[in-house]
Amino acid sequence: MTLPVSPASQTASAASATGTRPLWTDPARASAFEHWLQGLGAQHSLNQDTLRLASADASFRRYLRIDTASGLSCIIMDAPPALENSRPFVDVAALMAQAGLRVPKVLAWDEAQGFMLLSDLGSHTMMDIIRQQAPAEPGPAPQNGDAVHQLYMEAVDALIRCQLASREGVLPAYDDALLSRELALFPDWYIGRHKGIEVDPSLRDKLDGFFAQIKDSNLNALGGARVFVHRDFMPRNLMAAAPGGADLGVLDFQDAVYGPITYDIASLMRDAFLSWDEEFVLDITVRYWQKARKAGLPVGEDFGEFYRAVEWMGLQRHLKILGIFARLTLRDGKPQYLADTPRFIKYARSTASRYRQLGPLMVLLDEIEGNETRVGYTF
Repeated sequence: MTLPVSPASQTASAASATGTRPLWTDPARASAFEHWLQGLGAQHSLNQDTLRLASADASFRRYLRIDTASGLSCIIMDAPPALENSRPFVDVAALMAQAGLRVPKVLAWDEAQGFMLLSDLGSHTMMDIIRQQAPAEPGPAPQNGDAVHQLYMEAVDALIRCQLASREGVLPAYDDALLSRELALFPDWYIGRHKGIEVDPSLRDKLDGFFAQIKDSNLNALGGARVFVHRDFMPRNLMAAAPGGADLGVLDFQDAVYGPITYDIASLMRDAFLSWDEEFVLDITVRYWQKARKAGLPVGEDFGEFYRAVEWMGLQRHLKILGIFARLTLRDGKPQYLADTPRFIKYARSTASRYRQLGPLMVLLDEIEGNETRVGYTF
């Protein structure tokens, strides 16, 4: 999910591999890579002796770092074309650069073999800085003017720049079909395969009813306002500003779509790997809404209505990610992501508890987790 560093929740063995020489399980691919790299060496002044792992992510991509003769470094994306399509990365990088965002530059790309040379945005994510400033979680809410609060305001500014560049017909639509496929991950992978609970016709009908409400809200709230949606806009995918610079870098944008304006602010404030108390979530969300409204973005005139739409959009994301994290464990052999599923259960339950029509979903989540519901909702 992120490019140059390992996630905080990764296993120690995976994290310790960062900075080591890359290993290849496929000798033919290793040979193709060496040939490709040698061809680039002179043109980009690459020092092949400095090649080392930078990170892997939740997909089949991995990233390497290599130094140049000038002392700078570059990133190499290794994305086997049979498993990963790198074209969206290239296309969306161009869109975001045009929008004024700091994103990796594509310096060379062998599309047929899935090797790409990129500019390096550094090795310190926004998450790294937050962990340094506020290592305890949950901790006190950051205050206006402190380092963490300022980082979030910089993230808000970057998000608004991206959204202002939006236009229809450029990115895939975040429509009913895609929302439905994403929500289906929750019963299929989290409930059925991870929890081992049979999704029988009765349970399926209940879930379909909740999903219909969630999709209706997400597609029609705020008059159906649509913008470019990053889909993973969170501190692990935002890079610290370059020395002397003011802009956060943006990574992991290859799955961008054209969809609800509420998605990315929900993603930023209800992070997969970091939780804040409601005071701070509200503070940054209202500041985003004020700035977006001033910029002419279609966020509506009523913050209460906007915040409800953000919460319902976040609920869709929480359920989707529970399914994704279960799939990463059971299908892809990446169990470290399951450590963060309680965070998403808490997010989803909290949202469901605030809206009467979602009360039965809260009860269902408690049943799935084996918890007692202390509020008087029933199916």
